[in-house]
Amino acid sequence: MEQTQEIKQDENQSSSSYEAKDIQVLGGLSAVRKRPAMYIGSTDAKGLHHLVYEAVDNSIDEALAGFCNKISVIIHKDGFVTVADNGRGIPVDIHPKFNKPAVEIVMTKLHAGGKFDKKVYKVSGGLHGVGISVTNALSKELIVEVKRNGKIYQQKYQHGKPVTELKIIGDADAKETNASDLPASLRAGSQTGRSETRSQATGTTVRFLPDETIFSTTEFSFEILSSRLRELAFLNKGVRIIIEDERTEKKNEFHYDGGIISFVEYLNKNKNALHSIIHFLKAKNGIQFEYALQYNDGYQENVFSFANTINTYEGGTHLIGFKTALTRVMNNYIEKNKIKGIKLSSEDTREGLTAVISIKVPEPQFEGQTKTKLGNSEIKGLADSIVNDTLSSCLEENPQTAKAIIYKCVNAAHAREAAQKARELTRRKGALNHGSLPGKLADCSEEEPEKCELFIVEGDSAGGSAKQGRNREFQAVLPLKGKILNVEKARLNKIFENEEITTMITAIGTSIGEEFDITKARYHKLVIMTDADVDGSHIRTLLLTFFYRHMQPLIEAGYVYIAQPPLYKVTKGKISKYVYNDEELERLLKEIGREDLTLQRYKGLGEMNPQQLWETTMDQGNRTILQVTLQDAVEADKMFTLLMGDAVEPRRKFIEQHAKEVINLDV
Repeated sequence: MEQTQEIKQDENQSSSSYEAKDIQVLGGLSAVRKRPAMYIGSTDAKGLHHLVYEAVDNSIDEALAGFCNKISVIIHKDGFVTVADNGRGIPVDIHPKFNKPAVEIVMTKLHAGGKFDKKVYKVSGGLHGVGISVTNALSKELIVEVKRNGKIYQQKYQHGKPVTELKIIGDADAKETNASDLPASLRAGSQTGRSETRSQATGTTVRFLPDETIFSTTEFSFEILSSRLRELAFLNKGVRIIIEDERTEKKNEFHYDGGIISFVEYLNKNKNALHSIIHFLKAKNGIQFEYALQYNDGYQENVFSFANTINTYEGGTHLIGFKTALTRVMNNYIEKNKIKGIKLSSEDTREGLTAVISIKVPEPQFEGQTKTKLGNSEIKGLADSIVNDTLSSCLEENPQTAKAIIYKCVNAAHAREAAQKARELTRRKGALNHGSLPGKLADCSEEEPEKCELFIVEGDSAGGSAKQGRNREFQAVLPLKGKILNVEKARLNKIFENEEITTMITAIGTSIGEEFDITKARYHKLVIMTDADVDGSHIRTLLLTFFYRHMQPLIEAGYVYIAQPPLYKVTKGKISKYVYNDEELERLLKEIGREDLTLQRYKGLGEMNPQQLWETTMDQGNRTILQVTLQDAVEADKMFTLLMGDAVEPRRKFIEQHAKEVINLDV
């Protein structure tokens, strides 16, 4: 069962005319290099990748307007990135006001483009309209090439300023555009009057090198870019987006004809879906609202919201309207059909829910510089109304689907009540009482959380060594006994019944679920320290699953780390060195020779005395720890489902595929 409602093409769709006169200019670039964070959020890795997004957003705007169906991104070995599309190409004729080529105006003037009067683009993304000019301003070098009018035009810039005139460097190759790949409205013979815009190859290519004097890093991540490009492919069905990394020869190609329906299918892969995907698309007052949802038998909520293809991580009025309507629809169905049970909370209706919400607004209002929350007040009511009407009808018309969903939500409500009772019981026992810390926790004396570290250690033996070897001023130690519960397969009531988890929750201080509060974190470094064997890896994975599913903001804030204890101790004469992997061991043995050598292999943390554990794993001046980051939420969710979920066959295939990559495996 698939509930889909399509809308007709807007009669006032973006005009095929895209010339210099359509470029409006609202400001210059003078402040961008002085205060780059005001325009891209930061000058770290996040801001660096935003340079690519701005270039890609221009291409996506062409796709939204119906003039582009292929976008290519290449990470080059020399640090450059290329973004190319087969859209109409940025206009190259002379701008009537500035007496310069329009492409130069777009590349050098802040708030310059064809998006502001809604004649060329009815809907657009981009970063508050600052666009590609910011990418240019923050690049050491940028080259733009435009295929238009049967010619190839090129202009070069340095630090945002043109260093060459716009010049013709060749003829555009008409064979590059395959008419059969284009929407019907763009093919030759179309009655829309747009065929002339694609009578030859057209498009824009931007190649840029970030300015290393501005960014703390200029190393692009293939995974981070792939995550964003995959989202864009889902949100713009039919558009083919390709990313290549010349450094590693990695390549991804994203193309989804199903749009957000395909997105939900992708998110629910390896999960047991309870019904077919429900999908609706509606337009009202020039605003297009679309959603797709499907419940699975798991316990995790997986909802993504977008506005004009921008991922609104912090939600906003479109998500609030969706959630409000979802809860009302479920409760109304229960009341109307006289189902005995319990009044559902919003949390109950989202257990096991996978949903994608996409809204396209002519005049979006975003809160914050990096567009993470939609603020348009009128959107809440519109989203609420559309979801209420469409989902109510869907449940009435599909009783089997309704039964599966309502049964899931009611069970979630009963589990919530059980979880509350379990929470209160553990509080009475003192396990969750914030006034008293767990007895097994060896706390530190420092009271400022940003200076404090908590080592979560596998086993009492290693815990004892860590307690003796630590710096008591700012390092706390919490030993865990055995393997904690696999929270991927458990509801909150079971989690609160697990002693090791409740002890950890109390020690960290933030609580979980609806009560989670990151400002109450007692430590800003949570270091997972487990043995370098199979059991240690399993315990580490169980802990990461818990943090990801129930304390994800801690990961997003950069608070979670993994300790790197040594694998070997090599002694030769007076030389004594710790080695952390086999490759490092081989290099050392070649350097000092293999004769008269003592090699100690550490199979567990407990084999190290307190001084050794301090020197190798806990000393800030000598240790190596890995920070856990969340670069791709979609892929992270898939991986935790694959490794820790119920489906056995996909996990078996994954193990078979990657078994040869495993090293230092002690069985």
